Amino acid sequence: QVQLVESGGGMVQAGDSLKLSCAASGRTFSSHSMAWFRQALGKERVFVAQISRRPGVTYYADSVKGRFIISRDNAKNMVYLQMNSLKPEDTGIYYCAGDRDVGGSPDSRLTYDSWGQGTQVTVFS
Repeated sequence: QVQLVESGGGMVQAGDSLKLSCAASGRTFSSHSMAWFRQALGKERVFVAQISRRPGVTYYADSVKGRFIISRDNAKNMVYLQMNSLKPEDTGIYYCAGDRDVGGSPDSRLTYDSWGQGTQVTVFS
């Protein structure tokens, strides 16, 4: 497992951009695929984006494709989520996650066993 701490959340207007950061601790960071999930009030936690161990391979939920960009810096043990053209429906708590290192569907919560505490993103119209 890795320990994860998210930051960068806030309150923005629809159409604005926001960049989330996730700081990971542990020497095995580069061996984990990393992802972002989000949870709206009263709803289940859902997949947003994943980046593989190799920084070039990414996967996105249809709802954010073309607007969000996930990236990682293995030298700094960091994962990022650049969110552009934000919509009110993007509102929620955003969680960083690290995978179990045994494979699995990139959009399934069961694939991940390391979670941060979350950072709130609120988009108002």
